[in-house]
Amino acid sequence: MNYLPQLLPLVGVWVIVLITPGPDVLVTAQYATARSRRDGVLVGLGITSAIGVWASASLLGLAVLLARVSWLYDTVRLAGAAYLGYLGVRALLAVRRAGPAEAAVEHAGADVGQRSAWAVWRVGFLTNIGNPKAAVFFGSLFTAFLPPHPELWLQAAVVGVMLLMATAWFTAVACLFSLAPIARGYRRAKRGIDALTGCLFVALAGRLATE
Repeated sequence: MNYLPQLLPLVGVWVIVLITPGPDVLVTAQYATARSRRDGVLVGLGITSAIGVWASASLLGLAVLLARVSWLYDTVRLAGAAYLGYLGVRALLAVRRAGPAEAAVEHAGADVGQRSAWAVWRVGFLTNIGNPKAAVFFGSLFTAFLPPHPELWLQAAVVGVMLLMATAWFTAVACLFSLAPIARGYRRAKRGIDALTGCLFVALAGRLATE
């Protein structure tokens, strides 16, 4: 059976969702600019891992469970909002502690000395996994574009393609924002950018908590 006509619209929707600015793009760009390309890529891989969890769980019926068990949905949502708020407050406190010529290089809750691959990957993973709307989104997407009771190979192929696209996108974001001209511009406007980033994280946390 030819599933290509059904899958192309799904891929198109996924492209739009990926490139839409949000916490995932913001934290990837922040780590790539403020730290290094490596850290930006690792954050992106953490985000992609969380996407894989949500997409796979949605195929197993998690979206239905979250829709029926409101306290579970709210628990995940509030935990995610708390983490985004934590990222924002830490960024704002770092700016406040920094002197006029140098902002602190603590970003998104990662300490200066905490530069292991696991620690950086975890920032991206926690940023995405705290949003239960992802499960609802994937559940709706798969219901709209996949046939009823799709074969296991088709489910695996769809999730695999989506994860490859996510990996490519966040790697591209990390590479772009780690370019020398962008990094130099960031250093010149470090305090203002860090303050704006912190405010955006706090605003996103408030939105997630109240929706």
